[in-house]
Amino acid sequence: MPQTRTIKHCLTVCLAQSFRFSELREKLLDSTRAQVFRNALIIDYKEGCSIVFSYGVAVHWNMTLDERRGLHALLLEYAVRPDATPQEDNFSYEFGCEQDRFQYDHIELKSSDSKVLLAMSHAMAQSIKLAAFEGHAIDTIRATSHLPESLAREGKIKLNRKAMAKIRGQLFLTKSDIILNYDLLDTPEFFWEHPEYQGIYSMAANYLEIRQRTDVLSKKLETIHELLEMLADEQKHLHSSILEWIIIWLIVVEIGMSIFGKLL
Repeated sequence: MPQTRTIKHCLTVCLAQSFRFSELREKLLDSTRAQVFRNALIIDYKEGCSIVFSYGVAVHWNMTLDERRGLHALLLEYAVRPDATPQEDNFSYEFGCEQDRFQYDHIELKSSDSKVLLAMSHAMAQSIKLAAFEGHAIDTIRATSHLPESLAREGKIKLNRKAMAKIRGQLFLTKSDIILNYDLLDTPEFFWEHPEYQGIYSMAANYLEIRQRTDVLSKKLETIHELLEMLADEQKHLHSSILEWIIIWLIVVEIGMSIFGKLL
């Protein structure tokens, strides 16, 4: 008679830009049953586990709502720039399967080993972090979409230097935040030490289309870079125009004073 397999729930949440990880690690090691890995912690619960990553993401495997809420409250005490509306991904999974497989948001795994879950979680955490990056880039591009339209329609951007500098600053912050964290989307260093689990990670990363989405994100960053350059050029033009008018008025004043002097 075939063994009945239980389908369980997995939730991935991006809570913040990052965690103060050394402090968080000490707290969790003192208060929970936790295993430490490079940039990650596995916290064991009665029926499941949570895997916390230093870059602000938690992956919950078969955790109750109360357990998740309690852990989130703790994690947010150590959060850097918490997300107002955290990104989430939901999956189902089961153990004891004939092969490791990921399709239709359902995960089939042969083993319930914690390192197998960590390998899967690396890809799932990257995916949700990538979704947060995508959201920030899209929001920034949408918020500044009127600028190229104004330039195309009227030949100039109707903003003063202060307003233009603020927009340039926002664009730069979005771009630098993503670029500084871009290495999070590479193959994690965990697999340098545990290459036997990289196949599990690659399976999940392929299903979640991390490489393709990273390429699309690169194009969004190029758009932000072009907006930055456009604003820089417009600001230079505005500055040059002001200087030109100052010079013109100085010449007018000088001519006026010269004429006035000759009339006396």
